[in-house]
Amino acid sequence: MTKSTRTPSTGSPRPTGPSEPSAASASANKSGGRRAYHHGDLRRAIVTAALDVISAEGPSALSLRDLARRAGVSHAAPAHHFKDRTGLLTAIAAEGYGLLAATLTEAADLKDAGVRYVRFAREHPAHFQVMFTPELLRGNDLELTTARALAGERLRDAVSAVPPEGRGADARLAGVAAWSLAHGFATLLLSHNLDGPVGDEDPEDVFRTLSGMLFRAT
Repeated sequence: MTKSTRTPSTGSPRPTGPSEPSAASASANKSGGRRAYHHGDLRRAIVTAALDVISAEGPSALSLRDLARRAGVSHAAPAHHFKDRTGLLTAIAAEGYGLLAATLTEAADLKDAGVRYVRFAREHPAHFQVMFTPELLRGNDLELTTARALAGERLRDAVSAVPPEGRGADARLAGVAAWSLAHGFATLLLSHNLDGPVGDEDPEDVFRTLSGMLFRAT
């Protein structure tokens, strides 16, 4: 009598052959903890778990094997989406630049753009940390370079909208100054170096005051 196997879903017989699922796939189907992979949201689950680790312990603590365990999948599964640890960090940075570009697009003026930059850093500290650590990233990744360029363009747009008498004749240097102020303030804030100077004040209000000192017409 010809042997047959039964599918888990219908129980109907089908002949064995090259299309038979692998042992790993069969195991994943039987394990409720691994269904995220088959439902297509494993990539998001891995990124979310990675962001949690980075927020708590920094990027150096990341391990694809540990993230797979957290997501309840085979230790090799994350490589399907990210290839390696650098690929995962690059994807996180690209996502961060995309989020930053989106929030800068909605800025009313340069001062508001700076406030939104600081707000982004506070709301997405793990993204922020990875985005500006180039040695962790695959620098020629198309998604990363595209998102980074878009975020930079949004900041330059905000600077260009300020009249020359308010920012100086060199818009490029004005952009560097604006970025340095927002990025420096955000970095010092996240590292708790401004706990004393800022105190109980709203950091965004403090930044508005600082930006007014640098740009006269923002």
